[in-house]
Amino acid sequence: MSVWLVFSLFSLLVISCDSPQKESYAPAYTSTPDVKQMVLTFGVHPLHNPQRLFATYGPLIEYLNQECPEFTIQLEASRSYDEFDKKLYSRHFHFALPNPYQTIQAMQHGYHVFAKMGDDEKFRGIILVRKDSGINTVADLKGKTVSFPAPTALAATMMPLEYLHTHGLDVNQDITRLFSGSQESSIMNVYLGKSAAGATWPPPWQAFIEANPAIADELEVRWETASLINNSLVARDDVPPKVVSEIKSILLALHTHEEGRKLLALLPLVCFEDGNDATYQPVQDFMKEYGKAIHDIP
Repeated sequence: MSVWLVFSLFSLLVISCDSPQKESYAPAYTSTPDVKQMVLTFGVHPLHNPQRLFATYGPLIEYLNQECPEFTIQLEASRSYDEFDKKLYSRHFHFALPNPYQTIQAMQHGYHVFAKMGDDEKFRGIILVRKDSGINTVADLKGKTVSFPAPTALAATMMPLEYLHTHGLDVNQDITRLFSGSQESSIMNVYLGKSAAGATWPPPWQAFIEANPAIADELEVRWETASLINNSLVARDDVPPKVVSEIKSILLALHTHEEGRKLLALLPLVCFEDGNDATYQPVQDFMKEYGKAIHDIP
């Protein structure tokens, strides 16, 4: 080995030993979130089972991510109303699509309405029976079991209970309530004979008809409630306003172009509409009357 090569290696060794060690990388956090690094969770209440919910809302979330490359939105499903409620009220979601009752509860946990689903006329409860059940009047349900998705399901539980109450049934004494955890299971309980009647609301019932036509043909809608305000879109109060505004603008414009209308058709929905916390005052009013009549507010 040449003298020059030995000298060069020795010099490099000395430089290496004398140089301070580089610290391992650690991310820096600031009080102001960097929008480009944000991953935002979007929770939808159990309109369907998780698999169908992803098939229905997944394309919409993909579209939002295409239009908003500076941040990422992740869709999250919940297997039951109880699971969704726990996530919502613990502020797990950045954005959420709760039902109107969950909406007014979410306002107490730092969420605010920035838009809503249109088609308010679809937000009503329906009560199904088997075609061969012989149940024709509300009084025929006395002493029988009626299935519901969950205590916090407004259109599919509270509104049907209020309907039965106003039509002469003591829903606290005359029936046994069976909370099945989902819209589909509430319907299936009727088909399987586990309940004499089952409550749900139009979108899940229509989806059930399409997915299970033979089973659905054994059932029929016996009663329908009046309509109320449809589901809301809420944002957590620490999401940057410019992010909320951007998502709101995209959603409210969906019905104005072909791609957007295709996404809405999956939900199914005609359009999203503007809305705020005050929009849901009629729900507050309904809950007051429900509390007086049913004495069973979740």
